[in-house]
Amino acid sequence: MYPMAHRQHIEVQVHTRAKANAVYALLRDGTSWPRWTSIDSFELERAGEREPEGLGAIRIFRKGTVAGRDQIAELILDRRFSYLHLSGLPVEDYRADVDLEPNAEGTIIRWHVSFSPKVPGTGWVLRWGIERFVTQCARRLAGYAQTATVDDR
Repeated sequence: MYPMAHRQHIEVQVHTRAKANAVYALLRDGTSWPRWTSIDSFELERAGEREPEGLGAIRIFRKGTVAGRDQIAELILDRRFSYLHLSGLPVEDYRADVDLEPNAEGTIIRWHVSFSPKVPGTGWVLRWGIERFVTQCARRLAGYAQTATVDDR
């Protein structure tokens, strides 16, 4: 692992008119990701502790020839969805936290990512690519959540 100086940080913030529970439900449902991201497919490799996509679940997302494996790391109902990237990208210690903050107009979505590059000197290009992808995901999630049908809690 490289010193913390090489650690990369990304923060994307978008707003949606959707309620936090609608956004959270989409994040939790891996089968929905291909509908609102550029990801091609989803597969559940390992079920979580108390439910299929609960804590500890490992989800595989494929885009083209790349298969990324993510593990659900933290769940706070309608507030936070966190995952660790296990394999697929040349990074280590990758963590993403998607925080949801309800407000009078809907929900603020804050997608935070931090990671270290496996290869020295590649942090800037990885950060550029990951930030582009996460920004696209957050924007599409915000838009899709406004039109998706989710039961109010």
